[in-house]
Amino acid sequence: MQDYIIRATAANGYVRAFAATTKHTVEAARAAHNTSPVATAALGRLLTAGAMMGVMMKGENDVLTLKIQGNGPIEGLTVIADSHGNVKGYAFNPNVLIHANEKGKLDVAGALGIGVLTIIKDMGLKEPYIGQTILVTSEIAEDLTYYFATSEQTPSSVALGVLMNRENTVRQAGGFILQLMPGADEAVISALEERLGKINSITALLDEGLSPEDILERLLGDMELQIMDKLPAQFYCDCTKHKIERAIVAIGEKDLQEMIDDDQPIDVCCDFCNSHYEFSVDELKDIIARGKHERASDEEA
Repeated sequence: MQDYIIRATAANGYVRAFAATTKHTVEAARAAHNTSPVATAALGRLLTAGAMMGVMMKGENDVLTLKIQGNGPIEGLTVIADSHGNVKGYAFNPNVLIHANEKGKLDVAGALGIGVLTIIKDMGLKEPYIGQTILVTSEIAEDLTYYFATSEQTPSSVALGVLMNRENTVRQAGGFILQLMPGADEAVISALEERLGKINSITALLDEGLSPEDILERLLGDMELQIMDKLPAQFYCDCTKHKIERAIVAIGEKDLQEMIDDDQPIDVCCDFCNSHYEFSVDELKDIIARGKHERASDEEA
């Protein structure tokens, strides 16, 4: 089964729901970055959240960025998603190894430590929307629940999980986001709280064989649940050699010239997918020459 996201409503539109299975997405990230189990769990949770939050955006070209910076050994995470279910990301320290927590689980909170969650939504406006909150538990799901409540004033319940195999591959990954719209009835709120309290973990549900539809049915089935969309989700990086070249231009002519003087090709790695791009000395010379030509043209204009 390939990864996908379900978008739904319930309780006559007063509940907005998203549920996703992201096993292959997270495994692709793990393979690309060779992440340790705890780094895979942390990155996988944020990738899953990013995929669901990305499809909340309406614009074709909208871009969502989620950043976590903490004082723990993993140091931080960055995830970028679009409105079509494409998501990519990386851990600052992908090889971190720490002991399990007191419950015997991968210690994502310990790996991230105390820090800040930043959400950036680029929706084609003059300035992007930027929301920021502290990490309240550093488990990511609870931190996003807090973000929705404080920055977007939307009461939400976020569940995220990654279950690993013994050989360090991804066994299950997924999550859900439930949001209450203004005017939601107290009876709806109470029923949701009761059902959420009975959920052990999202990965346990997925490991039972439940699909995203099944999970929403269990939570919202008697609340006029309506499935609106089923959208594919995938780990996808749109890097190209041309885009990497633009980043090289930003280095500056002086530093580029030093690379040329070394008379060795340079290898540039994409942070998000770990793809490598080689630039020969002649290509570096051409980048400088084109930069000078463009500056001369601008001066003449």
